Amino acid sequence: MKGIVLAGGRGSRLYPITQGVSKQLLPVYDKPMIYYPVSVLMLAGITDIEIISTPEDLPAFRRLLGDGGHLGLRLTYATQDEPRGLADAFLVSADHIDGEPVALVLGDNIFHGPSLGATLTGAAHDITGCVLFGYPVRDPERYGVAELDDAGRLVGLQEKPADPPSNVAVTGLYLYDRDVVGIAAGLKPSERGELEITDVNRTYLERGAAHIELLGRGYAWLDTGTHDSLVDAAQYVQVLEHRQGTRIACLEEIAWRKGYIDRESCYLLGRAQHTSPYGQYVMRLAAA
Repeated sequence: MKGIVLAGGRGSRLYPITQGVSKQLLPVYDKPMIYYPVSVLMLAGITDIEIISTPEDLPAFRRLLGDGGHLGLRLTYATQDEPRGLADAFLVSADHIDGEPVALVLGDNIFHGPSLGATLTGAAHDITGCVLFGYPVRDPERYGVAELDDAGRLVGLQEKPADPPSNVAVTGLYLYDRDVVGIAAGLKPSERGELEITDVNRTYLERGAAHIELLGRGYAWLDTGTHDSLVDAAQYVQVLEHRQGTRIACLEEIAWRKGYIDRESCYLLGRAQHTSPYGQYVMRLAAA
């Protein structure tokens, strides 16, 4: 399975701080925001990842992450010069996808949970159709909402409904089979002139091939698109890391534990950042 991180857009809800830097390069406590979605794909066993961003911001992502070889990854980069909807990512990355299943994660979404890796790996295995991830929220009218039957099966999708059929929001993580590029190519733009991800998901639903995994208790899903939610996410990460003595979305640790790199390589990556608590954590981890 291939992976895509969509890290484009203007981040206008975070102005003025995003007028000089990409939203996905802002810090969420001790690491850049983009570390979090990249870590989700790594936990799912995905090592071939394309990052989509604007022409102005892509050089900074390349400086930060390079070609991914130091983490046992293959990272490529693609340009989206104007926001054209989430589903446009599949057209931008069609060559990268190359007829394989693909996972799309939004660059400003944070996922965390003790069994997240196992959940994602299981959902990504031998995928047919699409798999969405639902999360219960108290204000579903702000999100795309999943309508479920009595057995918990996905039967409908509504975008920011005034009268939500459930409290299950559809998160910014999506898994698709090899048909997704063709489906996206056949979409008609919305009134906003964008290719909507909900239309892709509805196409799969009409085929009887859309499924949903519920991320319930024990999981956290955070959208860092506003000033308040950015602070909330940073505080969440800070509290957990201080309390547990571990690091959330530590790419070096995930790469080592998943077997993408060996212990010595992990240690050396930490040593290259030894003046920071983050680097010292990676060194201690690999030296234990």
